[in-house]
Amino acid sequence: MENKIAILSIVVNQKTAENIDQLNSLLHDYQDMIVGRMGIPYRERKVSLIAVIVDGLEDDINSLSGKLGMVPNVTVKTSYANTKDDR
Repeated sequence: MENKIAILSIVVNQKTAENIDQLNSLLHDYQDMIVGRMGIPYRERKVSLIAVIVDGLEDDINSLSGKLGMVPNVTVKTSYANTKDDR
């Protein structure tokens, strides 16, 4: 299997210490495939928006995305990059 490049778009609603700790713990568990991360708190709307760029096996990316999506008040969408090797 080849590595894929993807971006995980994460929206965290109604931040609590518990769901932030769970989210950060999961990202730590998958740190070897994380290329970069950018988080923006949108205080007026009481959400945080996080973009995580990953490079890894599709099964691992899907596993991380699924686990993040099970954290309360967290929504995740995964978009894969089309690289010339994928065509």
